Parts: sequence; structure tokens; C-alpha cells
Amino acid sequence: QVQLVESGGGLVQAGGSLRLSCVASGRIFSINAIDWYRQAPGKQRELVAQINRGGSTVYADSVKGRFTISIDITKNTGYLQMNDLKPEDTAVYYCNAPLIATNKGIQSDSWGQGTQVTVSS
Repeated sequence: QVQLVESGGGLVQAGGSLRLSCVASGRIFSINAIDWYRQAPGKQRELVAQINRGGSTVYADSVKGRFTISIDITKNTGYLQMNDLKPEDTAVYYCNAPLIATNKGIQSDSWGQGTQVTVSS
């Protein structure tokens, strides 16, 4: 089974930057897209950004102009570059792969374990 593992979270001051990574491991033939979600305490999980293997992107209004999503198909890795971070960006960030083609068939809706991002004011 393919697993997703996020890394790169941490504590940063407002205005700072972090780069999150999401590595998919296993017998992977292709990944069609990578999504990043976040969930703050007491709030619902929300979509932050999406990218497909063609490079098309979608961003939540709250992060447009500050966050950049990218994907390296050759490394089965997605990234989320977060600049000008604000305290309201504090959350656990999760990566999601809607569809992964593996040697055992299609694996759908794969999630990582999450990485904590904390932005201090």
C-alpha cells in the first residue's frame, strides 16, 4: 500500500516561511494530483491548494499570493511553499492524493499523517 508522509512543519514567526513536503512511497506507477489541506483546532479541515500532474493549480483565497504548490512527478513528491505566514495559518497540514496508480491497482483518497505548522505573532 502506498503511504504519504509529510514533513517540514514547525514553529515560525509571522512573516516567515516554511516548505512542506509530501512523499509518496511504495510501488507507484503514477500520481494524478496532490492536494494540501489544513485543520486548525476546533475548525473543519479545509482545502489549501491543489495541483495536478499537468501543473494546473487551485488555491484557497486565504493563501493566494503567499503559498505555492508544486509537484515532482519523478520523485512522487508534492510541495507547499508557504511565505508571509500569519498566525491564522496555524494548523495541522495534511497532504492527500485522490488517485494513485500502483502495482496492485488504483489507490484512492490517500492521506498523510499531518505536520504541525505554528505561526507566532
